[in-house]
Amino acid sequence: MIRDDGGEESLAPVIPLFVGGASTGDRMSARDGGAARRPDDDASAWNNTWAERAAGASGTGGTSGWASGSGGASATPGAGEAFADADPGAAEEIAAAGEATLLRKLRTRSLSEREARDVLRGSEVDGDAAEEIIGRFLGHGYLDDAALAEQLVHTAVDRKGQGRMQVAQTLKARGLPREVIDAALDAMPGDERERALEFARTKARSMRGLDREVALRRLSGQLARRGYGGASLEVARRALDELDRPAVRGVRFEP
Repeated sequence: MIRDDGGEESLAPVIPLFVGGASTGDRMSARDGGAARRPDDDASAWNNTWAERAAGASGTGGTSGWASGSGGASATPGAGEAFADADPGAAEEIAAAGEATLLRKLRTRSLSEREARDVLRGSEVDGDAAEEIIGRFLGHGYLDDAALAEQLVHTAVDRKGQGRMQVAQTLKARGLPREVIDAALDAMPGDERERALEFARTKARSMRGLDREVALRRLSGQLARRGYGGASLEVARRALDELDRPAVRGVRFEP
């Protein structure tokens, strides 16, 4: 370069920052008698810094896209669950919605404890919240397995004419505990055979005029389906015998 006064002016040399060779400060230290750093010291330090940042971001589930390579979103498994756990407001809303659903179902019919838990599980209420709701409903009397068993026995015996075996199956299907079922069966009213005979007498009247064997097969089948077990055939035969027996008329004495 030519200066205005005609002399020559030299340019300062261009020193690369990371490629080949030491920095200007290193050269000055060398001239001053200090120990010059190796050419790759700067690059090594820069690489270590980047690696630490990347490791810190990926190891803690951070959202730095350049470190994780996921465009800013964490790819750590279970991240959705962690987010749900970190948002108690959402969990409370789910629990409130599940409780409302359970109340609506209880307005239409009684439920066992197991059925109530199934309703809450279907509403995605978590375990702790579900148990808290069940506990409150038990305290208020909204859920009562013993009362439900008594109600089911009454319906089965008085309205449907069912026997012990069918009643037991009904109680089990509603999810009632074994001890509750046993207590309800022991408290069933009357004699099992007498209840079966009463039911058979009622049905036998509608079979008047049928062939004896046909009537016996149909009547014993109805008794078996209602849970009267091995007594069904005997009870059906007795009911048909009574139906065929001529009515006893009183004797009139004339003066």
